[in-house]
Amino acid sequence: MTYLRGDDMAILPAGERFRTLVNRPGILRIPGAHNGLAARQAMRAGFEACYLSGAAMTASMGLPDLGIITVDEVCFFIRQAARASGLPVLVDGDTGYGEALNVMHMVRSFEDAGAGAVHIEDQVLPKKCGHLNDKKLASPHDMAAKVAAAAHARRHLYIIARTDAAASEGIDGAIARAKLYVEAGADAIFPEALHNAEMFREFARRMPGVPLLANMTEFGNTPFFTATEFEAMGFRMVMWPVTSLRVAAKAVARLYDAIREDDGAQNCVEAMQTRAELYETIDYAGFEALDATIVKTIVPQGMPQG
Repeated sequence: MTYLRGDDMAILPAGERFRTLVNRPGILRIPGAHNGLAARQAMRAGFEACYLSGAAMTASMGLPDLGIITVDEVCFFIRQAARASGLPVLVDGDTGYGEALNVMHMVRSFEDAGAGAVHIEDQVLPKKCGHLNDKKLASPHDMAAKVAAAAHARRHLYIIARTDAAASEGIDGAIARAKLYVEAGADAIFPEALHNAEMFREFARRMPGVPLLANMTEFGNTPFFTATEFEAMGFRMVMWPVTSLRVAAKAVARLYDAIREDDGAQNCVEAMQTRAELYETIDYAGFEALDATIVKTIVPQGMPQG
């Protein structure tokens, strides 16, 4: 499939498709995809949704995740992921890029770019990764106003309210905030940086009927749990937000070290996706077939296919 063919595109809006995935039995597994190629790889691996992490987007731009990037920059990533994969994309909306009107603008922009869902958090700028120290929180009512604004602006976008309150206000404070956000119009809740299984189970027990999103990030406060374990704790969604970028960045770092040490990349061929594999991944032939003036490409065979 290519996004250029209307017949290949989904009929239902991305938000409705994301809602259907959440509402069906079982837990929805959402891998992070830091660009369009990663999103397409997620689709080809059989996943039904993907996630655009603010930390992954900013890191791919060589920037820290401190609320620096803009709505338009995020929309560039959304269009990549949605076009390349056809999947409903869950997007990190940070703090909503401002107050009520800014949040509404974000929602409209993200929907127009092809997003299926967004989460917004109850921090204030400059925001930080949810697993870092000394996060500054907005008041519960200010955050609820943002959630209500998002709900008023959306046509189909699935809205997830993230609370970072567990670290400073404890589980009781986080749950109190979550209930307020649901009343304001949130479809689901994302309790960030919970430390153990007991906290996950307690959150789910005290938020009956509310879909919950778990964040299985590496190198943070949450121990490693499988999707099946999160489902048993009462969660409906789990994401691995920065994992694809972490793996890709490590591989690129090793490549550059090898080029410096070996005066070339000739010893890294086994670690590379071949030209044929890349073209298959991005459906090179499918795009070519749409224009009869393009001569069919023949993959070179003259050297080892790295």
